[in-house]
Amino acid sequence: HRGLLSEICTELSGEPRLLHFVRAWTAGGESIGGMSDMILPDLQACVLCEDVRQEASGQQTLIGIIGMIPAPMLPIGFFKLCLWTRWCGGIGRFTQQSSILTPDEENPIAESEVEFQLPALDAHATNVHVFGGLQISSPGVYTVEVKIDGELRLRFPLPVVQVQALPES
Repeated sequence: HRGLLSEICTELSGEPRLLHFVRAWTAGGESIGGMSDMILPDLQACVLCEDVRQEASGQQTLIGIIGMIPAPMLPIGFFKLCLWTRWCGGIGRFTQQSSILTPDEENPIAESEVEFQLPALDAHATNVHVFGGLQISSPGVYTVEVKIDGELRLRFPLPVVQVQALPES
């Protein structure tokens, strides 16, 4: 049966979730045919915000969720921005790389990296990337990217719009 299982695993190598179930069904989930037991996780949520507060209950509160940046003057500086992510449905050790790219998508204005581990499919990991001392010099559509082990998992626009300052009363 070992040869047949090895063939099945080779066929499923592009389908990590199915491969996991085949391994779980066989001899206690052992590695078959030299393949690793790593399963890339799903990105359950990703939120750009001004801060993440740790509550006494252990829960986290996201403060100042950002969908765009209205800027009365440019350049505009931020003491910090946070990128909150939650991963689930994977197994293994991973490195999350997050960045904010300029409108030409060639230069990062902020980068952060964190390692995390998921020991089982029903586990989850919550990561907070803190981008400190961020300076945005011009209006345009910036891009936020989230990668895991170098593979792009999410990309979303971050518009920076110059607005007219409200008159002081």
